[in-house]
Amino acid sequence: MDPELLVLLQPLMDAAAQVERPPVGDVATRRERAIPLFELLGDMRGPVEGVEATRHRLPTADGAELDLTWYFPTSGPPGSAVLYLHGGGMIYSLAETAPTYDAVVRTYVATTGVPMLMVDYRVAPEFPDPTPVQDCYAALCWLAENAAALGVDPTRVAVAGDSAGGGLAAGVSLLARDRGGPALAAQLLIYPMLDDRTITPDPQLPAELLTWTYADNITGWDALLGERAGGDDVSIYAAPARAQDLAGLPPAYIDVGDLDIFRAEDVAYAARLSAAGVPTELHVHPGCPHAFEGLGPTAAVSVRVIADRIRRLRAI
Repeated sequence: MDPELLVLLQPLMDAAAQVERPPVGDVATRRERAIPLFELLGDMRGPVEGVEATRHRLPTADGAELDLTWYFPTSGPPGSAVLYLHGGGMIYSLAETAPTYDAVVRTYVATTGVPMLMVDYRVAPEFPDPTPVQDCYAALCWLAENAAALGVDPTRVAVAGDSAGGGLAAGVSLLARDRGGPALAAQLLIYPMLDDRTITPDPQLPAELLTWTYADNITGWDALLGERAGGDDVSIYAAPARAQDLAGLPPAYIDVGDLDIFRAEDVAYAARLSAAGVPTELHVHPGCPHAFEGLGPTAAVSVRVIADRIRRLRAI
């Protein structure tokens, strides 16, 4: 592990070592333990000035209503905009993660001047595939349809997300292409969760350094896909790594740490995007586990990765 990150993450790693990790399939325990962690990570960021938020409701085709939050800078015309999809392994909603993601999105908006829409999409296992990605696509359509009222240029709309949200952002990009939906200016995929077949431990990744484990990954994908996980009948919108044709997708930015179980699937996806003619920027950060910049935000490598994301967001 990166030496700076190791110092910052050691207390969390020591605390995690004192409790037994939940078995595969135990969503309830994972959710229970996630709440104080996401509260801690949100508190670490502190208050963010210069950003306002408005709440909206989005009716879905199946009769539900989704909560939307529109974050925007207090000064300057928006111009571009981003649909930001939060992480959570396909099993955590904003009920568990809101303290962190409210701070994350506010920080991106304050730093870049680019407003962001966040949707509380429904998660598995209560709402398995295709509900999560369909909810996210509905939020993209809402953003495009309300662009004029929000002061947004509809040709400068992007989708971004981290972890499960990164996988959903990739799925939304595929849906928008295949349905002739809103045109996307970019897709920013932050250590995205792309492939349900990532279940065999990599001997080069010591288990004690993994902040998202193979047991966690199997739990998330099984919750989302059920018995289809790992089989032949998996939608490309749920697991974008399964898509054969990546041509015509928006320019992509991908970053991942090399101590992340998503490393191989993310690098492979970036290579295939590039081979399909999609302008693609890829960063693999040595010595970095999953969600490293959130767990150790003051490390030099965390500062670098945030600077890269900000650069790409400002360019939309």
